[in-house]
Amino acid sequence: MWNQIAANISQATDEPFAAEHRRPVGGGSVNQAYAVSEGDRAYFVKLNDATRLGMFEAEAIGLRQMLNSGTIRVPHPICWGEAEGHAYIALEWLDFGYGNHEGWTKMGQKLAAMHRATSDQGFGWVQDNTIGFIPQKNGWMADWVTFSRDRRMGYQFQVARKRGGHFPKKDELMQAIPQLLSDHHPSPSLVHGDLWSGNAAVTKTDEPVIFDPATYFGDREVDLAMSELFGRFPQEFYSGYNETYALEDGYEQRKTLYNLYHIVNHFNQFGGSYESQANSMIDKLLRM
Repeated sequence: MWNQIAANISQATDEPFAAEHRRPVGGGSVNQAYAVSEGDRAYFVKLNDATRLGMFEAEAIGLRQMLNSGTIRVPHPICWGEAEGHAYIALEWLDFGYGNHEGWTKMGQKLAAMHRATSDQGFGWVQDNTIGFIPQKNGWMADWVTFSRDRRMGYQFQVARKRGGHFPKKDELMQAIPQLLSDHHPSPSLVHGDLWSGNAAVTKTDEPVIFDPATYFGDREVDLAMSELFGRFPQEFYSGYNETYALEDGYEQRKTLYNLYHIVNHFNQFGGSYESQANSMIDKLLRM
């Protein structure tokens, strides 16, 4: 397997490469991840079952779209494919540091710049992708309220029903979404889509980087909301963002709705206490 992956890296980079050294590294809860190196050249390689190749293809396309925005750094996708029953993606290796105030300020500024990249096709993306390992439906829609209700919350609740989830007020919430998003008319911004603290970092040279995207064109607030969900980013990030592209009134209300999508998604992937957390969020939204 590794010889085949190395050969494909060689072909993609037009430089001979042999995967002489391989060591497991952190890569999230969905994939196996490795640092693969020869001499001073290294790549980040993620592996999964061959049936998950589409997930890696969508990741590569999303990374390239963010790269083409010319705004924030993301790892370059090198190649992806199948090798001996495994799907894989090979990415540029980046050395991360801890990040100083300047690095996180730049993270906010550069994400705000990426959010100014918009689509004239509306809300959605060129193809479906995944959020974790759950499918994310991205068919184009002109209206954000309909997209948010049907493509995001509606689909997650469909999956949850098949997994035995109990959300007794979900229908009431679905009916309330137009009111919760009333008087809010966002542009279809290029968003990361899964921007929690584990998917953003600063390099050792203080350059901000985002990775592992679930890319689409949506309300830019979805990225800001998720950045607060599992431990907030440093305050400098929010200051840098708002100085560059200030958030609109009503964000605090919409934030709960946008993060509910991720909590129901986490229930669909991992079960457990995410069900009760989602129901508490639904109750909060229905009281607004």
